[in-house]
Amino acid sequence: MTSEGSDVSGEDVPLPRVLCDTAALTALDGASAGALWGLAEPGRQLDANVVRIPPGHGVDTHREPDLDVLLLVLAGHGTLTAPDGPRPLPAGALTWLPHGSTRSLTAGPEGLTYLTVHRRRPGMRIQRRDPAVQQP
Repeated sequence: MTSEGSDVSGEDVPLPRVLCDTAALTALDGASAGALWGLAEPGRQLDANVVRIPPGHGVDTHREPDLDVLLLVLAGHGTLTAPDGPRPLPAGALTWLPHGSTRSLTAGPEGLTYLTVHRRRPGMRIQRRDPAVQQP
């Protein structure tokens, strides 16, 4: 029998663990905007972020050429706009954003909080915005 956290050769092996409580994050003060949480474990192959967009704000139209992204709406609702038109994003919506696709996001009147998961690309960061700065 080996100790927890080690394999037979004595090397440390990663263990599954709970990283955050998304329900607690979505209950944070509505003034919070930008990345509320990000996956930061060393040696990971994925990146993940919980992001909040304030009511009426959004993510401008952009194209991600290299990464597929899964987006899960945790709270609020919004609209995903792609070249073929707008799609509602209610709480619980799980959306695939394939690499090469063009899209934008707009938060509804309650704001929009979502989880994104994608392959790790070093140097990519979502930053927290200053709530005092108005975004178009």
